[in-house]
Amino acid sequence: MHTIPRVILKPGRDQSVLNRHPWLFSGALSRVEGEAQDGDVVEVCDSRGQFLARGVLNRRSQIAVRLLSWEPGQAVDADLWRARLDASIRRRAALAADAGTDAYRLVHAEADGLPGLIVDRYAGWLVTQFLSLAAEQQQAVVVEHLAQQLALQGIFNRSDNEVRRKEGLPSSAGPLWGDPPPELVEIHEHGHRFLADLVSGHKTGFYLDQRENRQACAKYTSGAEVLNAFAYTGAFAVYAAAAGAPQVTNVDSSPAALQLAQRMLPLNGFGARPDEYHAANAFEWLRGCRDRGRQFDVIILDPPKFAASKSQVAAALRGYKDINLLGMKLLRPGGCLVTFSCSGAVGAELFQQVLFEAALDAGRGVQLVERLGQAADHPVLLTFPESQYLKGAVCRVE
Repeated sequence: MHTIPRVILKPGRDQSVLNRHPWLFSGALSRVEGEAQDGDVVEVCDSRGQFLARGVLNRRSQIAVRLLSWEPGQAVDADLWRARLDASIRRRAALAADAGTDAYRLVHAEADGLPGLIVDRYAGWLVTQFLSLAAEQQQAVVVEHLAQQLALQGIFNRSDNEVRRKEGLPSSAGPLWGDPPPELVEIHEHGHRFLADLVSGHKTGFYLDQRENRQACAKYTSGAEVLNAFAYTGAFAVYAAAAGAPQVTNVDSSPAALQLAQRMLPLNGFGARPDEYHAANAFEWLRGCRDRGRQFDVIILDPPKFAASKSQVAAALRGYKDINLLGMKLLRPGGCLVTFSCSGAVGAELFQQVLFEAALDAGRGVQLVERLGQAADHPVLLTFPESQYLKGAVCRVE
């Protein structure tokens, strides 16, 4: 009988495993017993040798073991990955049945019990990211199973994320199954039409995690002059226009993203409109508006991740305070600030504290009227708080 290698933890370093957190950091390991290569399944035991969990070893990463099972005797193998893929698909059954939406997250990594695996659906295509050695080793199994279970045109790999370098893995991208996606794939979200660049767009091509927030924010934009900062390809603008916003000003640092954004409103049946598109640094552009005295009724701030790690949090908080302070100053009395942070290292309480400080410095009375988070297809696993990364707030600024 094949004996599974054992990872023995240092005394007092077993609490995270007992709490079913799926990451085990290298500093908690005392030793490895048995012949174990990176990528092998190992049993994790406390300092007394008592079984705690099973996972996949990777000494090249700070996350030395990705935990997949806390059940003694449960095999961590291809069948486990297939079963969890099936469970993830079942959880999205209501989304799959929604005729107005055909773009959503199918697998949300650790939160769906599949460490390091992201699978996003865009109409007939899937885009995958294998961001851990554990996921990378199951790539062929994952691709074959998804192709069998779903009616697809193709599966495209976007494992070009910086996270892979930390896992000791090379960047990887390209078609994995079926047809490669066209240059732009048309997707539908709550009945709206969008074009997504699956090959080279941000993330896997579109900000799927903001789907419900786009709809939630639309109700504040009827009759409003809207500023959509960090606009990317203008998805918030489409919802605002559909809700009756007569003008949306889109600002993004990427000219290519804004060129695509300019196609979105006509795609959704909107004719000539006085919308604006500015390829610029959002911080500098907002300062220019402040200096000129330009104001808006609704401002949407959806910046990229400012903090990729805890060491960057202090700088990120300065950035969030600066951009929200500018936003509050540019709103007409009674205006609405819709603001987000996708930095996982900045928690919801910390983000609210930043908004409080910005409000004080702006000298404005600010009410928090709605809290926002990631869409339900990006679930938060309670034993893995890191899976809650997107937080947002709708604020009324007097």
